[in-house]
Amino acid sequence: MADRIPVVADLFAETAEGPRLTGSKCAGCGAGYLPKSEVCHNPECDGAKTEDAEFGPNGTLWSLAIQDYPPPAPVKFDQPYKPYAMGFIDLDDGLRVLGRIDVEDPHSVEPGARVELVIDALAHDEEGNEITGWKFKPV
Repeated sequence: MADRIPVVADLFAETAEGPRLTGSKCAGCGAGYLPKSEVCHNPECDGAKTEDAEFGPNGTLWSLAIQDYPPPAPVKFDQPYKPYAMGFIDLDDGLRVLGRIDVEDPHSVEPGARVELVIDALAHDEEGNEITGWKFKPV
């Protein structure tokens, strides 16, 4: 049986409330970070400590581009290559994050669309294991 292997450890999780991105948030100003940061990088903040935080699942597509050609390593994708949309998502809880947009036709989505975080296969390795990561699907 194939396994599900995260493309990068500790950046996302399936929780009881659904999928979430796992990072940190400043205890003082509330600035969010993915991946986790030990300190706040907001120049207007007094440097308060950060705390573990979960982000998602809902947001708005801010901007996107179509990945029409195979990207270089270390990006993972299955053969034959299929173009996909990459977008900047403004999550409702304040974090802006980059992610694949999970649609059949990458030209079918536009900025302003509401999206939801999903954890799904990005590619498969030589043994058939799913290499998983986060994506966003229109809702």
